[in-house]
Amino acid sequence: MARRGGYKPKDHYFQKAKAEGLRARSAFKIDEIAKRFGLLKKGQTVLDLGAAPGGFLQVILDAVGPSGTVIGVDVVPIRSLGVPNVRTLATDVLAPDFDAELCEVHGGPFDVVVSDLAPKTSGIRTTDEARSLRLAGVALDLAQRRGRVGGHFVAKLFMGGDFDAFRGVVKAAYTDFKLVRPEATRGGSMEVYVVGLSKRPPPPSS
Repeated sequence: MARRGGYKPKDHYFQKAKAEGLRARSAFKIDEIAKRFGLLKKGQTVLDLGAAPGGFLQVILDAVGPSGTVIGVDVVPIRSLGVPNVRTLATDVLAPDFDAELCEVHGGPFDVVVSDLAPKTSGIRTTDEARSLRLAGVALDLAQRRGRVGGHFVAKLFMGGDFDAFRGVVKAAYTDFKLVRPEATRGGSMEVYVVGLSKRPPPPSS
C-alpha cells in the first residue's frame, strides 16, 4: 500500500546514509547547503541546534576537523561521537535557563550557527508554522548575539505566517540571504532552510 505523500522509509538517501555510516538521511541536507555556500571550514566553532541523532554533527565534524569545535544541542540525549571536540547538551532551547546551560558547555562565539529544530506538529498548518518560526527565531537571536562577524546562519523552518518579517531580520543581519530546499528533503515536507551568509558588524554606537 502506498504511503501518504509518497514517503518511502528506505529511499535513496536512507540507503546512502546507511552505506556511509551516517546516523540520519538528513545529514545530506546540511552537506549540500554547506558545500553550495562554503559555510564550513577547518578549525571553526559550530553550534548545531536540534542535533539528534547526530547526522548533522557527523558532517560538521568532518568539515571542521580535529582543530574545530562542534556543540550539539537537542531536547533528547545525543549518542557520543567519541571525539573530544564534539560536546553535546540535552536541553530545551525554549527553557529559561538555556543560555546559561549553553555557556557552561561553550562560552565563546560561534563561526556558524545551524538549526534543524522542528516543533511537534499539530496538523494545523498555521499553528505548526508559528511554532517553527518561534524555534528559528531562537536560533537567529542566538546567532545575532554569539555569532562572529563574518560568520553564517542556517535554520530550518516551515515557511508561512510571519516568514517575511523573519526574512527581513536575517537580511538586515547578514550580507547575503538564501532560501534552500535541499535535494534530500522529503516530497511532502513543508520545510525550507534559511541561510544567512557573512554576518554584518554591529552598527556603531551613537
